[in-house]
Amino acid sequence: MPIHRVPPERPCIGLVLTGGGARAAYQVGVLSGILDLIDPDHRPDQDNPFQVICGTSAGAINAAALACRANQPHRAIDHLVALWESLHTHNVYYSDAPRLIRTGLQWLGMLGLGWLGPRFAHYAPHSLLDNEPLVKLLARTLNFRRLQTNLSDGKLKALAVTATAYTTGEHLTFYQSESAIKPWTRTLRRAVACTIGVDHLMASSAIPFVFPARAILTGGKSLWCGDGSMRQLAPMSSAIHLGAEKIVVVGTNYYDEVRSDMGGLKPEYPNLAQIAGHTLSNIFLDSVSMDIERMERINELLAQLPPNGLQSQSLRPISTLSIAPSQSLDDMALHHLEQLPRAVRTLFRVLGVSPKSAEAAEAAGGALVSYLLFEASYTQDLIKLGRADSLSRAGEVKAFFKEWSQ
Repeated sequence: MPIHRVPPERPCIGLVLTGGGARAAYQVGVLSGILDLIDPDHRPDQDNPFQVICGTSAGAINAAALACRANQPHRAIDHLVALWESLHTHNVYYSDAPRLIRTGLQWLGMLGLGWLGPRFAHYAPHSLLDNEPLVKLLARTLNFRRLQTNLSDGKLKALAVTATAYTTGEHLTFYQSESAIKPWTRTLRRAVACTIGVDHLMASSAIPFVFPARAILTGGKSLWCGDGSMRQLAPMSSAIHLGAEKIVVVGTNYYDEVRSDMGGLKPEYPNLAQIAGHTLSNIFLDSVSMDIERMERINELLAQLPPNGLQSQSLRPISTLSIAPSQSLDDMALHHLEQLPRAVRTLFRVLGVSPKSAEAAEAAGGALVSYLLFEASYTQDLIKLGRADSLSRAGEVKAFFKEWSQ
């Protein structure tokens, strides 16, 4: 009689996508490489390897796109690659001269006349840039009804996106799942079960001062929310709460962003572009490495317990695979600066951005540009880098997904 082998039980694998504006194109390249490594034949009937998908800021947009097509993971990645490779600045925020000039005059007016009284507050601008075009792009690109179908059909366990509530100061995790998962609460952190939509993605990606906050109805109250990267102390926490046993984390920060001292005895005073870029880098400075270090220490402690010693589901070993850029994205962005619309280039140059050599990327404002350069030439290079970085770690990737590949 033929022997029927029972396939090994697959662990629940979570995917965590951090923030980074235009840098999030890198994540798509990484995921493309991972899927090719674990399913080189591109079988149409293959299951989605990521049962729990969590995203922050632009990573939330990638997460939602994957979740909406969780029934066809290869097509989901192909769709994201095509989207990012054809992206232009005007698809994300208004980049024409009249709008940018009007916003600039509003800021100048507020700074120059704001002292006269609160009657001028009505005219104060909400942000430097208007990302309303992104709303239209997401509305015609994402099918949230399909997301619910994938949850109902078991193709996906949960989707979560994070945001920061300016109103209360809390870090919020909005999640949608088919099974009843009790919302969790920690210090300055709260989970909210809801039906995720475009507004949640816009709130999660509302970079402070750069893009406007979004109002989200939560618990019967409307909360103004901004980028989820702020106050994100434990990036992997949401995936663990939602049931992930193994976690893949795709970041957008180059691990060696600290540069050697280039200023000499009397360095130049940092320009606005440097300060803004440094501020954004701190907002998007994911604490994944610290989170992974904590996780490894917890795993070591749990390994000392007897097999029957784990009484709580909240205490379980979690294995992780983290992939981040192997080179500075600031340097890459400056090489594509001229691809930006003229009005945006002019605005950046007023702030201090200049196309200097890669060795002076920090002084040239490369960090600021790397987050807001939504142009195809740049995003295509990011996708290529992401794919190369994942393929270069083929052995680790295959070992991590060994149960899923069998």
